[in-house]
Amino acid sequence: MSLVTIKRVGIVVLVIWLITLFYLWLPNIVDSKKWPFLGKKGLNSINMNSKANSTNMMHVVITSDKHTLGGMIATMNSIYSNTRHDVMFHLVVDDESFDHIIIWLKKTKLNMLNYEVKRFPVEWVQDKIHLRSGRPELGRPLNYARYYLPRLFPDLKGRILFIDDDCIVQGDISDLYTMKINSGDLAAFSNDCSATSKRLSRLKNNYAEYIDFKNKHIQQMHMHPATCSFNTGLMLTDLDLWKKNNITEQLEYWLQLNKKEEVYGNEKGGGGSQPPMMIVFYKNYTAIDPSWHVRYLGWTSGTSYSKAFVSHAKLLHWNGHFKPWGRLSQHSDIWDRYFVKDPTLKFKPLRRFST
Repeated sequence: MSLVTIKRVGIVVLVIWLITLFYLWLPNIVDSKKWPFLGKKGLNSINMNSKANSTNMMHVVITSDKHTLGGMIATMNSIYSNTRHDVMFHLVVDDESFDHIIIWLKKTKLNMLNYEVKRFPVEWVQDKIHLRSGRPELGRPLNYARYYLPRLFPDLKGRILFIDDDCIVQGDISDLYTMKINSGDLAAFSNDCSATSKRLSRLKNNYAEYIDFKNKHIQQMHMHPATCSFNTGLMLTDLDLWKKNNITEQLEYWLQLNKKEEVYGNEKGGGGSQPPMMIVFYKNYTAIDPSWHVRYLGWTSGTSYSKAFVSHAKLLHWNGHFKPWGRLSQHSDIWDRYFVKDPTLKFKPLRRFST
């Protein structure tokens, strides 16, 4: 091989190496469509923090898709604004939202936060979801991402906090993150039997509202239909216990069984990702303080709570149809305080008197 040939080969190798480095460090600038040999979808994750595995870091997971991405932004900002502790945000999004959320974070004041962004592999649940209720949004793949926490974050150990993207956190998240979980319990959730939940819910707040107790597989579980239900939009769990007890596999079992036969979905509580979690965590969780999960703000367009009450709540949840970025949402002024404008203008909150 001549000296000239060796030099040419060296230049080609150098160029490929530089392109690869450029792609890895600046994924939102490189268009993967122009560089097909680097992958059809580009990176599957991006990490913007070097202290992600710090023992003092609180790990918070938020999942979202193109329909609710602004909610993820407001939830993050509310957590960051109201705590003095280090938080690592683990953001899971759909393919369409991956580049969008990175640009949103990098080009706003949120660029100082510790975060990683991951694409959710929709094929994990694509052929397993079967809805029988009248709310198609409950069948969106990102609603089921919480089933796969250890698979999404294989290097994480210990506690992790999952929060829905239609929440605003007004308290210091460290108080919730460090709460005591009773020995033997696998997680912490908010049950539906507090006075506030009973007053506002249209349901009886029990398992029978969500699960078909005529199903033979449910009968074999020996669950009581009058057992108090709980909300899965806020969950504190331990990833080591999750893996040890094969929680993901258990959730998938009920998810797939419901596709073959009715296990849940025709009841008043509807279907979606909640019923399998209610089955798997039956009487195996610690109750979260009610002030840390004030919900049903999205059930009606009218005001459910007084301004004084919501101002003292530590976490607000707009579960239901009327989201805080929607035109008919209640107490949207609180959500607006934490929303950070989308620099791409793709996501715009709707308001009653907007033009």
